[in-house]
Amino acid sequence: MKSLSIILLVALLTLGGCTHYSDNRFESAKASKSSEQSKLDNQPTAGLINDATATPKQYNQASLKQAEQAVPLESGFDRKIIRDADLTIEVNSTTEAQQKVTSIAESNGGFVVTSEAKQKENSDPAKRTLDIKLIIRVPSTQFNSALQQIEGLATNMPQRNVSGQDVTEEFIDLEARIKTQKALELQFLEIMKKANKVEDALEVQRQIADVRTEIEKLEGRKNFLANRSSLSTITVNIQTPTPIVVSATGFGRTVRDAVSDSLDLASGIVLFLVRFVIVTIPVFVFVILPLGLIALYFKRRAHRVRLAHALEVNPASD
Repeated sequence: MKSLSIILLVALLTLGGCTHYSDNRFESAKASKSSEQSKLDNQPTAGLINDATATPKQYNQASLKQAEQAVPLESGFDRKIIRDADLTIEVNSTTEAQQKVTSIAESNGGFVVTSEAKQKENSDPAKRTLDIKLIIRVPSTQFNSALQQIEGLATNMPQRNVSGQDVTEEFIDLEARIKTQKALELQFLEIMKKANKVEDALEVQRQIADVRTEIEKLEGRKNFLANRSSLSTITVNIQTPTPIVVSATGFGRTVRDAVSDSLDLASGIVLFLVRFVIVTIPVFVFVILPLGLIALYFKRRAHRVRLAHALEVNPASD
């Protein structure tokens, strides 16, 4: 059990050193391919693997060196660039332009991912048109060609956005990390063969499962970057030209506008008065009129009381 713990510790330390090495792999790959390869070729790794008396440290070093030799460093690595474009074009016929964009994508080795159509609202049914949105993907080598052909269909282009993201360094780093994880997996498999106890075998299996999960995650990210960089995405919004309304100018137009504004103001005043009268009628009938009648009643009653009091003080002579 103690020897197994030492082997696992050495393997983890070796993995940490390899991870640090992968961070600088992209810069060193351009200048040291031949020197690194010759150094790896001169290492006596085969004897360490086949020698049953090799120490765990020597075994770990040999396995990692073989992994380094399995995928040599690239001096002329193809750059991985994710290219995207978002266009809004105006055409006379959106349906015809949709067919042409589809043909352009297919002729450049691409395809249509999604196609959406939405009817543009208009009071005149004859003037209702479709706004179409297409998302196409073409090989990155044909990106500029397809983009120019699509732009050539437009009578006007209100919007054009083109972007690119270089993911070469991340791609190479993922390759190095995958290679390191696979080398560690091989080490755990060899340790698994030498495990004599059930608990030792279960512990190594757990370590292998963790490494395999990490490998699958890294390979998934690598495949995603490879797919996005090999196929560029172009989003095309196809619309009909927006009609431009030219307003008339001059003295006659100014007079007509002034008369129209005056009529609008007069009609607004009349409508306000009508609404005011309609709203105040219920208030007058149910609030003001009852209050006025009550006030008139008390006023007359007070007058009669004062009159009766005056007659009692100054009775009329016969």
